[in-house]
Amino acid sequence: MLSVAYSAEAKHVTAARLAPQPERLEELFCAVPRESFEAGEGVFWEGDQADHVFKVSEGVLRVFKIIADGRRVITGFLYAGDLVGLSLKDRYLYSAEAVTPVRLRRLARKPFAEALEKWPDLRPQFFARVCDEMATAQDQMVLLSRKSAEERVATFLMLLARRLHGCHPIGRRIHLPMSRLDMADYLGLTIETVSRTITKLVARGVISPEGRHDFAICKPGKLLALCGDGDSYEETIDREPKMRQAIWPH
Repeated sequence: MLSVAYSAEAKHVTAARLAPQPERLEELFCAVPRESFEAGEGVFWEGDQADHVFKVSEGVLRVFKIIADGRRVITGFLYAGDLVGLSLKDRYLYSAEAVTPVRLRRLARKPFAEALEKWPDLRPQFFARVCDEMATAQDQMVLLSRKSAEERVATFLMLLARRLHGCHPIGRRIHLPMSRLDMADYLGLTIETVSRTITKLVARGVISPEGRHDFAICKPGKLLALCGDGDSYEETIDREPKMRQAIWPH
């Protein structure tokens, strides 16, 4: 359940109240209260009227679609600082659900659009995020259509490591709050294949378990090579790698 009452006043925040001019798109959400969602609780559902844009403050969300045969396809995971619901359509094209306890802020689309109209400097940020979503969708198409199971799991782990720690993930702990089923539905694999592949990476010393949901990256160069993108660890220290550095655009 929501722990913060969503008042009519917050629902109708106008662009006029969002002053002075924000430098970043995320600052538009500072005028609205935070809401809390428990793990497993839905924020919105595919097909709902796209009345709001959301900013994640704490926790992790999964975004997904249900395809014709009833299977769930996870299209991304969102973390603190990410925006969700930036739809150019009248209805949401996917569902958003809490993986962990989540706190977020919501802004109605009307004041959001008013802010973009009032402050043109924010428009490139908005369109950049929309383009990032499209590019990330293309990346996932490559992941699902061309990569082996090992390459998919390695890519997922490296993307998450880079998101958390930048280009120097060696020895760093990565936290996987999502279940093996979530990973499987994101990577287009079975739970058994995901678990078996992780076990192989542990056995080869590429990663090391540190608790139920945590792993340390012991051999980042090897993990990067297993991603199948043609990057080397040394080449990516001082430049952007070919793979994108987010599980979902932010």
